[in-house]
Amino acid sequence: MTAPVLSLRGVGVNRREVPVVHDVSLDVAPGAVTVVLGANGAGKTTLMDGIAGLAPVTSGTVQLDGWPIGKLPTYRRAQAGLGYVEQARTVFRTLTVEQNLLVAGGDLGKVYDLFPELGNRRGLQAGHLSGGEQQMLALGRTLVSGPKVVLIDEMSLGLAPVVVRRLMDAVGDLVGLGIAVLLIEQFANLALDIGTHAYVLRKGRVVHDGPCAELRGRSERLHEFYFGLPPAPVAAAAESETR
Repeated sequence: MTAPVLSLRGVGVNRREVPVVHDVSLDVAPGAVTVVLGANGAGKTTLMDGIAGLAPVTSGTVQLDGWPIGKLPTYRRAQAGLGYVEQARTVFRTLTVEQNLLVAGGDLGKVYDLFPELGNRRGLQAGHLSGGEQQMLALGRTLVSGPKVVLIDEMSLGLAPVVVRRLMDAVGDLVGLGIAVLLIEQFANLALDIGTHAYVLRKGRVVHDGPCAELRGRSERLHEFYFGLPPAPVAAAAESETR
């Protein structure tokens, strides 16, 4: 069995001194997409921030390629091969596309190969890009540094479905380059389509750990994992509204 490139054991993470993530264990396989799902407020982003060093890990271990990184500052984790594409599409808006990429250093060619759209706009200020192009740039800037693992948090937020599909295809291309991906995504079925293994969080705890195939197209089962109870039947819900 191949060793995971990123491994968490019993991890707890706080947000503003409040415990949000509790006793989470998960593995991210090399060259694969691992998916983290859950309702809003389940602790998904806090978990990602803990792995990246942006929120304090209060218990457990975080290992990258078998080495503990849970006590390292964020920049050292990045140097060790951990990339993070945050939810907010963090680009330098007044710099050009190419300047944004040069900040990260490394080979820009592979970014333009992955996203020809950025190559066509390399001299344009990032603030003038569309939301989808800004997300491509954020992902491309992470790629430049040569990561072993990329954490991606809700890259589809606020984007049109056709753009989301384009970005999902790009995530698949990252796997083709041998990069492992840990993906949080609001469009569960899209994530499950490209993912290999899935974890579901509820109230900061893992409530499901299994192959993505077990959850694809099973919205009722996902609802149970998200909220701890099955969805109300349509007829019963309509009846309750008329009372």
